[in-house]
Amino acid sequence: MASVTFKDATRIYPNSDHPAVDGLNLEIGDGEFMVLVGPSGCGKSTSLRMLAGLEEVNSGRVMIGDRDVTDLPPKDRDIAMVFQNYALYPHMTVADNMGFALKMQNVPKAERQARVLEAAKLLGLEDFLARKPKALSGGQRQRVAMGRAIVRQPQVFLMDEPLSNLDAKLRVATRTQIAALQKRLGVTTVYVTHDQVEAMTMGHRVAVMKDGILQQVDSPLALYDKPANLFVAGFIGSPAMNLLPGKVTAEGVQIGDYVVPVARETLAKAANEDSLTVGIRPENFELGETGIGVDVSLVEELGSDTYLYGTLSGLSDDERFNAQQIVARISTRHSSTPSGQVRLTANPQSIHVFSNSNQERIS
Repeated sequence: MASVTFKDATRIYPNSDHPAVDGLNLEIGDGEFMVLVGPSGCGKSTSLRMLAGLEEVNSGRVMIGDRDVTDLPPKDRDIAMVFQNYALYPHMTVADNMGFALKMQNVPKAERQARVLEAAKLLGLEDFLARKPKALSGGQRQRVAMGRAIVRQPQVFLMDEPLSNLDAKLRVATRTQIAALQKRLGVTTVYVTHDQVEAMTMGHRVAVMKDGILQQVDSPLALYDKPANLFVAGFIGSPAMNLLPGKVTAEGVQIGDYVVPVARETLAKAANEDSLTVGIRPENFELGETGIGVDVSLVEELGSDTYLYGTLSGLSDDERFNAQQIVARISTRHSSTPSGQVRLTANPQSIHVFSNSNQERIS
C-alpha cells in the first residue's frame, strides 16, 4: 500500500486551448478511499489516467508513495485498474480472467490458483469460476473485474466509473460491496464517478472538479455542510441546494417580497456587492406564515418524503416558465397537501450565502 500525490499535475491535449487538468494538487493517504467527482469533461478520468500512466503529464509530477512515477510505464507503477466496461476476455473462464495478469507475470500456477480462490471467496464468485463472462450477469462481471484487480495485490486500486453499466438497484448493492471490500483490504483507492450520491456514500474524502480545476476536497459531510463555492453547493446534494440570487438590504438578502435574514458580519464581507446568492437545502425549508413566497407547481409524495416544486410568487406566466425552480422537502403525511402559494422559511444557521463576484461562500 502507498499514498498518492499529484503535484501541479497538468494535462493538455493536442490542439486544445485549455488544460483538461490544470495544476492538480491532491494528496491521497495510505489506505484512503478517494473519490473524484464532477460533471462530464471536468478532468476526473484524465486525472485517473495520468495516475495510471495512460495519459502524459505535460507538467508537474505524480507520486506513488516516495516514487516519482510521472514518466514510468503503467506496468511499473504497481497499480490495478477496474474499467467501466469490465474488459473481460470472452473466451476465458472467470478463473482464467482473474489470474491472467499473474500468468503474464510468471507467477507459479499453485500461487495463482490460491490467489484466485481467495479473491473469489471474498467476492462470492466461488461457484462461477468455471463459467465464461457471457454466462454472468452485469453485477457478476463487475465482481470478476474487481477480482482480477485484487489478485494482483497492487499498491493502488484505480476505478473508472465501474458501476455505470449496472441498473439502479444493482448499483446501490454493488457500491456498498465495493466500499466494504476496500475497508477490509485497506488498499489505497482512487474512484472516479459523475454520480454525487456514489461519491457521498463511498469515499473517505471527495474531490470535486470542474473544468479541469479542483474545486474542493473534504469529507462528504463537510462538502455537504460547508461547500466552498456555488458550484460545489449546487453539485453536491440530491435534490440540489436551492441557489437564490437577491438584492442586499440592511437586514439581509431580499428574495421576492421576503428578506432572508443574514448576519451583519456576513454582509460586511461583501460590502461592495449589491446582490448575493442565498443557498438553502430542500430539507432545511419549513412551511410558515412568513418566508419566501412560492407558487407550487408539483407535489411529489414519496412515502418517506414529500417534495414541493415551484417558483417565486408574483411572476408572470412567461417569467415562471424560465424561472429557477425551488425545491422543498417537507414532513410527509400531511392531512392536506400544500398547493397554490406557500411560504417557506429556514433556520438562519442552515442558510448559506455566496458572493456573486467570485462565487465563493462567505457565510
